[in-house]
Amino acid sequence: MRAVRYHEYGGVDTLVIEKVPDPHPGPGEVRIRATAAGVNPVDWKVRSGAVREVLPVELPAIPGRDAAGVVDEIGAGVEGVSVGDRVFGLGGVTGATAELVVLSAWAHAPATWSDEQAAAAGLASVTAMRGMKALGPLRGRTILIEGASGGVGSAAVEIAVAWGATVIGTASERNHAFLEELGAVPTTYGPGLAERVARLAPGGVDVVLDAAGSGSLDDLVAITGDPERVTTVADFTNAQRLGVRVINAENDSSLLAEAAELGGQGRYTPRIERTYPMEEIAAAHAYAEQGRTRGKVVICI
Repeated sequence: MRAVRYHEYGGVDTLVIEKVPDPHPGPGEVRIRATAAGVNPVDWKVRSGAVREVLPVELPAIPGRDAAGVVDEIGAGVEGVSVGDRVFGLGGVTGATAELVVLSAWAHAPATWSDEQAAAAGLASVTAMRGMKALGPLRGRTILIEGASGGVGSAAVEIAVAWGATVIGTASERNHAFLEELGAVPTTYGPGLAERVARLAPGGVDVVLDAAGSGSLDDLVAITGDPERVTTVADFTNAQRLGVRVINAENDSSLLAEAAELGGQGRYTPRIERTYPMEEIAAAHAYAEQGRTRGKVVICI
């Protein structure tokens, strides 16, 4: 098969496309013939070597954690899916930007999603849902989502709205109309956030999800008055200092199925800013690394 790989840690210039051996699913896994793969912050953090102490990978490695496609091989003990089914899901920390991808968690992709949208949904939806479920039921409550226009943040906004929450989302002004489209009340991030939020939510904010990791956790805890009412998916250092819960993504098929159900109902649509062919993987990573993506960047396989 063809795949993107890097043979050493480094910048986007380490990414090459080459022929590699076909992977095969183990017990509890499926293999898909991929149509698209998501680009996530973990991809370039791993590729650069910045997180090698906590997420070491065997080189050469294939970037990418989530993908969508058609099942073409099924591992032992797998039920509820057949060869030819269109699914999306998660594999390991690496391995998804390739023609054939092994998934350890998956769900059937709703007909309402394109292949690119399905590929964008895996890691973003699971991370968003885990981060919000840790805060308790959201129906009738007000949640502040810091970094609401990115991949995880935009998924969190739509899902929180679907769960019955009132959502305030932070983003740069250029993304405020985008947040309104998702169902959030937008505001800018940075100094003065507490005052802006107080004007938007006179009754206060019940809970906060930090999807940005921009160093704002002190302010977010102050807004709620309790670190137990805040979760972060990105700011591990400050979370430990403040007693805020850190939420890590897990390969959870039940959460993927929940996201797919919302997608089928038209209540969650993965948002994509740019798509790139696999041959332009370096440009895709370079753009995503700027940290200004509205929704997701997706690679078409």
